[in-house]
Amino acid sequence: MLKTAIVILNWNGKKYLEQFLPALIKYTQNPETEIIIADNDSKDDSVDFLNKNYPELRQIILDKNYGYSGGYNKALNQIEAEYFVLLNSDIEVSENWLKPLIKLLDSDSTIAACQPKIKSFHQKDHFEYAGAAGGFIDKHGYPFCRGRILNKIEIDNGQYNDIIDIFWATGACMVIRSEVFKKVNGFDDDFFAHMEEIDLCWRLKNIGYRIVYNPESTVYHVGGGTLPNNSPFKLYLNFRNNLFLLYKNLPKGKLFPILFSRMILDGLSAITFLLKFSFPKFNAVLKAHFHFYKSLKILRRKREKLLLNKTVNNHKEIYSKSIIIDYFLRKKQLFRSLDL
Repeated sequence: MLKTAIVILNWNGKKYLEQFLPALIKYTQNPETEIIIADNDSKDDSVDFLNKNYPELRQIILDKNYGYSGGYNKALNQIEAEYFVLLNSDIEVSENWLKPLIKLLDSDSTIAACQPKIKSFHQKDHFEYAGAAGGFIDKHGYPFCRGRILNKIEIDNGQYNDIIDIFWATGACMVIRSEVFKKVNGFDDDFFAHMEEIDLCWRLKNIGYRIVYNPESTVYHVGGGTLPNNSPFKLYLNFRNNLFLLYKNLPKGKLFPILFSRMILDGLSAITFLLKFSFPKFNAVLKAHFHFYKSLKILRRKREKLLLNKTVNNHKEIYSKSIIIDYFLRKKQLFRSLDL
């Protein structure tokens, strides 16, 4: 069986394939590793570009856009390899980027997935928003990273050069055991995009696996390649999917107190958007909550199934305080200032 499959899920990303495939191929010269492009029904000429310029690369052509979660699920079901590398098309890899990640997974079977150091393509001395030096969440489910809290992004001065357990590995560049990915049925298709990797990692941690950050590997991420950061649709997905992952994965005693708190916090966010006359964003929050309530029956079934296999309730990588209060009121805007 193939050792490693690097799988890029492409959707209208010809410009990124054109820009970043040469470095990926250059720095991934290994007979045990294959680069595969899964196309999520792109409407640009991505497929024609690959056929013409990279005919040696395997392609998996999907019949429609299944989003990040569904697209990867369908593609990875067609691939046999020990490890899957989920790599965004807007990632620039560096020399020797893959070997440290595979070596880490080879060293410990309890590690389900890992991620490299993620830095900004446009500001290469800075960390990048989506992953930075490893993902965490606070007690209310708000995600943040070592090197990035809310919109405060740190310069990389080597302050996070230690290999540590994290709560979630970014979907921008994640290496995961294929056996484990398939064991938990991969991503949740209902997420479509955004936070599905947090849900996946939470489910893995709930059954005793580890997620690890390895700074011996570095990649550079453009970010916002598929949906711009100011997109109301992205905001909707983030609010909705955050509620999805909380409902599915929180321990019994914390589910309703945390969800009640989130209703208040999300309501404050919606009011803030309204006061700023950001009506599309206000509507995005309302739509996210409406779809959450509409999905409760399905979510309840998922939660009950997950509880049957759950072996771990408490995770030290979940921040026991509110990152929102710490950031705005206590002015704790750097990861090292948190009590984690």
